[in-house]
Amino acid sequence: MDIIRFAALGMDHRHIYGMSQGIIDAGGELAGWWTDGQPQPTTGYEKRFPNAPRIDNLDTILQDPSIQLVLIACRPDLRADLAIKAMTAGKDVMVDKPGCINQAEVERLRKTVAETGQIWSVNFSERFEVPAVTSATELVSNGAIGRVVHTTGLGPHRLNAPSRPDWFFDSATYGGILTDIASHQIEQFLHFTNSEDAEITMANVGNFANPDHPKFQDFGELSLRSETAQGYIRVDWYTADALPNWGDGRLFLTGTEGSIELRKYVDVDGRTGDNHLFLVNKDTCKHIDCRDAPLPYFDNLLADIRNRTETACPQSRTFRVCELAIEAQSVADCKR
Repeated sequence: MDIIRFAALGMDHRHIYGMSQGIIDAGGELAGWWTDGQPQPTTGYEKRFPNAPRIDNLDTILQDPSIQLVLIACRPDLRADLAIKAMTAGKDVMVDKPGCINQAEVERLRKTVAETGQIWSVNFSERFEVPAVTSATELVSNGAIGRVVHTTGLGPHRLNAPSRPDWFFDSATYGGILTDIASHQIEQFLHFTNSEDAEITMANVGNFANPDHPKFQDFGELSLRSETAQGYIRVDWYTADALPNWGDGRLFLTGTEGSIELRKYVDVDGRTGDNHLFLVNKDTCKHIDCRDAPLPYFDNLLADIRNRTETACPQSRTFRVCELAIEAQSVADCKR
């Protein structure tokens, strides 16, 4: 099997660490990395991947035919342009969420994918990098809770304001809280309800705890529905100091024959560790430790690059998730 060489572009968000490690673990080879300036995550990247050279000229990477894939985690409002430049140069792309922040960018990206045949994948890490979600997917696929008719996705995050760059607090550069964080939960709604499309039925945002950053949004919520299911999503930046991690992310799946709850990152004052799944149906009421479940996204993406398939995530879904998050953001912004 041919080894796929990749490069990392943009060190503006620490998600680039997990993105790079995931591809390496799946058998990819890190050829080098490029970023503009010296953003804070650069130091951590150099420590984690000391053998990967920093490349000063972006075109050196884009013009290297041995590099098939690029990973992008630059500032959100710059991601679409960089992805388009990379795809035009013949590279497949994995980009940190949000992959883009407005509808015009979605249309340009869709056009570029159609013209080049390249892959544009958004790493929705709250599904792709969480073993418990892999286990839940298998249970749902096997009919453990019947047909999923409702999802509730909760995405609280720790702010760590002093460590954040200025662009993080301006919705014009990060896209707004629904465009950004809620894209995770929208993707999970489509995935678990087996829906190709959905509509936004409610959306709100607010800034309730950060008056020093008036362009920032620290709370967001939305509701959506498809032909067969409905869902509710709440995201925020209110994780309190005592929690031992960055956020108590949870996912609730309501099926016609049972339910699943995922406590992805922590079980508050309960079981140790992460990736807890609680299953209830007509035969079972139990906790499942999912820490050892696989993370197929990265292997599947490399297989897609080799075979020109869509096993990691359908390209149409990736675009639609971005559109729905942007639409929800627009609905909420119009109310402010």
